[in-house]
Amino acid sequence: QLQLVESGGGLVQAGESLRLSCTASGFSLDLVHIGWFRQVPGKVREGVSCISSIDGSTYYARSVKGRFTIYRDNAKNTVYLQMNGLKPEDTAVYYCAAVHEITTVQAMCLEHFESDYWGQGTQVTVSS
Repeated sequence: QLQLVESGGGLVQAGESLRLSCTASGFSLDLVHIGWFRQVPGKVREGVSCISSIDGSTYYARSVKGRFTIYRDNAKNTVYLQMNGLKPEDTAVYYCAAVHEITTVQAMCLEHFESDYWGQGTQVTVSS
């Protein structure tokens, strides 16, 4: 079965950190481009950060740039999202998605491409 599984969400206070994990089963993550997206009920889904499988290039939304870091561990078939300096406005359900072909990581995060796989999501709640 081909699937993505997110983990690492939770409840933290503003200023604290979390690390989200996106682990694949049934396929290798180093063959796909990976993006982290987040959604708050009633709001449009936002592309937070994306990473290329070809050259490791990354993209960050302006709202998280400088605070979040996306990186791969191909040996563990996992992509991480390190989130530092969390703010209440980062509260959302975070999803990872995989795409086989893109033009740029920015285009992936802007959802110019339909993702091939989605995880089930992990809740991140940041209290003030």
